[in-house]
Amino acid sequence: MSDELNKDVEMQESTDIQAANADTQSPNSEHGKKRFRARSPLATFKRILSYLKGYKLQLFFAIICIFANVICNIGGTFMMSIVINNYILPLSGFDPARYPAELAKLGGLTGLDAFGAIMGLMAGIYVIGAGLHYVYNIIIVRITSKVLQRVRDEMFERLQTLPIKYFDTHTHGDLMSLFTNDTDTLRELLSNGLPNLITQALTIVGMFVMMMVLNWVLTLVSIVMLVIELFIVKYVGGKSGKHFVRQQRKIGEINGYIEEHIDGLKVVKVFCHEDAEKAGFDSHNGELRYASRKAHTYANILMPIMGNLSYVSYAATAILGTIMAINSFYGMNWGNLVSFMQYSRQFSNPIAQMAQMMNGILMALAGAERIFDLLDAQPETDDGYVTLVNAREDEDGKLVETEEYTGVWAWKHFHKADGTTTYVKWTGEVEFEDVSFGYEPEKTVLKHITMTAYPGQKVALVGSTGAGKTTITNLINRFYDITDGKIRYDNINITKIKKADLRRSMATVLQDTHLFTGTVADNIRFGKLDATDEEVKNAAVLANADYFIRHLPEGYDTMLTGDGENLSQGQRQLLAIARAAVANPPVLILDEATSSIDTRTEKLIEKGMDRLMEGRTVFVIAHRLSTVRNSDMILVLEHGEIIERGNHEQLIAAKGKYYQLYTGAFELD
Repeated sequence: MSDELNKDVEMQESTDIQAANADTQSPNSEHGKKRFRARSPLATFKRILSYLKGYKLQLFFAIICIFANVICNIGGTFMMSIVINNYILPLSGFDPARYPAELAKLGGLTGLDAFGAIMGLMAGIYVIGAGLHYVYNIIIVRITSKVLQRVRDEMFERLQTLPIKYFDTHTHGDLMSLFTNDTDTLRELLSNGLPNLITQALTIVGMFVMMMVLNWVLTLVSIVMLVIELFIVKYVGGKSGKHFVRQQRKIGEINGYIEEHIDGLKVVKVFCHEDAEKAGFDSHNGELRYASRKAHTYANILMPIMGNLSYVSYAATAILGTIMAINSFYGMNWGNLVSFMQYSRQFSNPIAQMAQMMNGILMALAGAERIFDLLDAQPETDDGYVTLVNAREDEDGKLVETEEYTGVWAWKHFHKADGTTTYVKWTGEVEFEDVSFGYEPEKTVLKHITMTAYPGQKVALVGSTGAGKTTITNLINRFYDITDGKIRYDNINITKIKKADLRRSMATVLQDTHLFTGTVADNIRFGKLDATDEEVKNAAVLANADYFIRHLPEGYDTMLTGDGENLSQGQRQLLAIARAAVANPPVLILDEATSSIDTRTEKLIEKGMDRLMEGRTVFVIAHRLSTVRNSDMILVLEHGEIIERGNHEQLIAAKGKYYQLYTGAFELD
């Protein structure tokens, strides 16, 4: 990427920061609201720790292992002083005036035997430390895997409860990034970041204590270098942390762009838009590269800086310590000097590693905040209490709830006022009373819609693109709630009906068919998970899909992948119709259900569709006016309003908008 792009990105980043600062001053601004809603890193960290509450015993044991491991490592280094002073120097005959000629005894052993024993003990301490390191790593990995499983379960469960609007305002790629990149940063934090942070913190404290025990004067020299290192860590770590957070956000954006491009790849190729798409990707990728380069540049220079400072500290300690050992200042001797220099050499490493880990921790906190944004997203509200149940008539002709399927449906209505329960027979009557709606408060899509679809009636919605046809079906399903007016289902306000029961009482065949990975039978059975093989086949026959299914390589057991890419668009839509048929719904919504089916196939399935629609209230949305001629009522919509209504003959006789559309062209633009 060119330097010009880097300058553009830097200027954009500066502009973003200035805008954010300016907006923060206004409590009513969007940036101000977002910043107000943002969690503090400490709050996010506490919430992450809350997932560990169920593993207190395992964590306690792991921390004990970490503590013991640190003691073993620090203790092994301290033993070097004992080995040199009490064993190596006397054995070598060094300075006999100050060291005894005979080696110190160990367990009754003397001489080389005692030296071998103390070295074995020292090696044993390091081996125990390594074993403890392995044990606590195993514990941490198991806890991490369980926590991530719980987080992913909660994320997916929350996705099922979110309203359609949430998915309309978030790219699929960005949501996928939550389950991959962001959870991966969380895994890194729990499995490596936190254990290493505890280990390095204990190591620093332990080394400091031992250095004070060995020689407090040299420790002061190390503290001076430590203060310098902390200032560097604060500056460099702060710079890299900011860019790591930006990098995490850009990863989500680029994933969204890639997912969108893959979904629309055929469209891109049809319009020869490859170069423009590549330019768009290069722009996103350049911003990601810039953030990543900045983050890793600061992160990668930290260790060399800390390493060089540790050499300076090591050299200063060696010079001053040697002078003190030669002259026995402040009780310094050669064994203590060797151990102290080892501590001095290692003292800056934990600090550098903690600084390095802070980048990963900040990135994990950024990913965790995105995850928690999903988990805290407002779920789809459902205050309904009226449910749909199987029913039968008793001897007095009253409806009685029953467990088995009877073919009779009833709304179970519990009345809070007097505690009674009444049953209203389902008839499939849908009534719109002066309904207005807009996806955004300031933009009204539907205006004062009033209509009634009587039981068993076929209602067709026609009109130009954007007239509000699909919006009406979205409101019937309560994917969105109306702004004004009322919608009644069998004279019951649909806000009183539980959404699951409302949607269970109807089946929708969309224009854009989605097939899941699995067999053909599995995809049809998606409409009714407990459907038998016979019911699946009958539904396919009803939708006229049985013929082409039997000619597939494995028939109903043919595997479908990639959203059914091995089928034609018409075949995929036939499976969607069969899926609706197997559900045997009281109400049927066909949103351009035959738009991808040729005229010949459409005629073949008309009888099957008529059987499927028999006795049901049906809403049909179609651009192809030839498919709605036999509708009981046709509603013509324009700019969110019903401008004409009636059956085919009545509208033709009126010679209005429908007449112009029908006689001028059989398909709407």
